[in-house]
Amino acid sequence: MFSSGAFGYIDVLNSATNSSWLRNEVISSNIANVDTPNYKRKDVSFATYLNSALGGTDNTTSTLTQRVKSVDLSNVNSNVYTDNSNLSYRSDGNNVDIETENVELASNQIMYNALIDSMSNEFSRMKSVLN
Repeated sequence: MFSSGAFGYIDVLNSATNSSWLRNEVISSNIANVDTPNYKRKDVSFATYLNSALGGTDNTTSTLTQRVKSVDLSNVNSNVYTDNSNLSYRSDGNNVDIETENVELASNQIMYNALIDSMSNEFSRMKSVLN
């Protein structure tokens, strides 16, 4: 998003927000296809790629700020994958459970709102420094 190191947290939050938005679309597609024969549930993986780019969660030699400053987000992408493609507990071959999808959608919406709030807080901090 920005080329300055001062925007490191915002860049990470922006990538996570984009991934969360994509996950919302994928979950919505799962819900829309709950009655489609042979449809296989899809999901988005992003957190593992971001943790890897940040040096993992066990990295105690550097602070989060240092890791965010050095992260290369061009290599951190959201990956849409088919979940349990060979598994189906229904006779029509569909493996979408509407209750699970509704829980995942609600959880993802909470995550998205938290990311937006965090990004807004980062901009507020910058604004207060500039004033």
